[in-house]
Amino acid sequence: MILQALVEFYESMAAGGKMPPFGWMQVPISYILDIDREGNLIRAIHTISEVRIGKKMVLKPVSRMCPAQVSRTVGVKSNFLCDHSGYMLGVDNKGKPKRTKECFDCCRELHHTILDDVDSYVARAILEFFDRWEPEMTRDHPALKDRFDDVISGVNLLFRCDGCLASEDRAIKEAWDRYYGGKGEDEGYCLVTGKYGAVERTHPQIRGFVGAQSSGAALVSFNAPAFASYGKEQNLNAPTGKYASFAYTSAINYLIKDADRHIRVGETTVLFWMNGENTAGEQLVGFIFDDDPPANYTKDELWEKIRTLSKGIPVELDGTRVDPERPFYILGLSPNAARLSVRFFYQNSFGSFLKNVCSHQERLRIVRPSYDLYETIPIWKLLDETVNQKSKDKLPSPHMAGDVLRSILTDTPYPASLLNGVNLRIRANREITRGRAAIIKAYYLKNAHPNVPKEVLTMSLNRDSNNVPYCLGRLFAILEKLQNDANGASTVKDHYFVSAAATPASIFTILLRLSKSHLKKLKGSDKDWLAPYYERMIREIMDKFGETLPARLTLAEQGSFQLGYYHQNIALYQKKEDQENV
Repeated sequence: MILQALVEFYESMAAGGKMPPFGWMQVPISYILDIDREGNLIRAIHTISEVRIGKKMVLKPVSRMCPAQVSRTVGVKSNFLCDHSGYMLGVDNKGKPKRTKECFDCCRELHHTILDDVDSYVARAILEFFDRWEPEMTRDHPALKDRFDDVISGVNLLFRCDGCLASEDRAIKEAWDRYYGGKGEDEGYCLVTGKYGAVERTHPQIRGFVGAQSSGAALVSFNAPAFASYGKEQNLNAPTGKYASFAYTSAINYLIKDADRHIRVGETTVLFWMNGENTAGEQLVGFIFDDDPPANYTKDELWEKIRTLSKGIPVELDGTRVDPERPFYILGLSPNAARLSVRFFYQNSFGSFLKNVCSHQERLRIVRPSYDLYETIPIWKLLDETVNQKSKDKLPSPHMAGDVLRSILTDTPYPASLLNGVNLRIRANREITRGRAAIIKAYYLKNAHPNVPKEVLTMSLNRDSNNVPYCLGRLFAILEKLQNDANGASTVKDHYFVSAAATPASIFTILLRLSKSHLKKLKGSDKDWLAPYYERMIREIMDKFGETLPARLTLAEQGSFQLGYYHQNIALYQKKEDQENV
């Protein structure tokens, strides 16, 4: 299903000229080897351009359409027309002359196989070059000696003859298409397309994933006997046709380069797409993940469009009609050395996906402090609430991140690891942030629990709730504020928050005794008018559960306590008009 969806995306993009045709790919070329019609090397032309990366302008090799490159591990396998100097010139900087000679011989043989019968002066010149070239003269060759070290550093080289790039010669292109699309060493039925033909033992490399090998990674790979069956080798265990393997890897390579169609959450790279060239829908998804609106729209305007689409109603975005009924795909991949692990794959209509996201955001809605600039809590910030921000590794658990994303996208219960992660951070630094309170609220709204009634899962303070853990959380916030007003600072939260939420009977006895001293101090100060204010609030809450306090609170009841504390704390510190912000 994953590969089929990627192949369909490739075909929809290739039809519009946005992706290379079968057997071709964009390759960064550092040098053009300019040869004459007799195959003599005239000069090596350095091809670089200045491109913007972030805020900086950097020099990068120029990308050109070239024949699809092979996947190499330890074997000797040559690319056609374009490769590094070990294959094209028979010289490199790896210090293995015997292997380098094998590479050059392999490259020469491949070009003879494909071009021997081609009626083209460019093809004949390339063959003449391979037949005449002597690797030993590379260092002193007039065209190379001034830039020898750079040419043999592993960069890509491409042939040009009499002003015509080899990859643009019509006869050579036709010869390559016949060769690449012809019969292979292995044949069978493709599991993706169902067609009989050549199948790939090793699929093209996928590049650009943070954390994966720079040389590329594989989505489909069998490299040990434990993964094989019926005596099959490598990817013959999951036979994928040459066309399908090229198409799905081209699609992933395209998505990872398109800023509108991917985003990173922790170490997981999330790819999302709708078939076709229109990226308006994907821009909305990027906004949901990143909370960074595209130009010309405010956050409120975008959320209004998202809510409209979630109801099955089309909208206009940047002059483009976004259809909520179009199929939408989300694929989460994590790097694992030379391979990519699938974290999740989700397929549904675009409107259904947005409906699930809106449901999630509605569960998260909670009163926010005046200093919090996020109107909604993006997914990356949500996951950050489970991470120690002082540690070197600030990435959330990849398994937890994948499970949370899956639950949001499919509107299923949140994983327990999300709540556990938040509770660990609360116990570690005794801080109930807006994000952590929102997670607790959303978790128990979706994962219903009898000890966390809906009356405490409100957006803001519920003064009418008689839930004991919730009221205890409110009382703790009031006692903390009382100490702060009396002494100019408060240590109650640092010393007692975690234990008060777990064993309230023993801790609140201490806190209430301390509160009498704080009230007495207020009465003898210029803030004496605050004393009756706090006495009234403490009495109102104590009347809800009497003098008997529970000895222990369960983990779920501690969630009610934490929400009560957060709601009351916001109510104490914010102005009345600010409390309406969510």
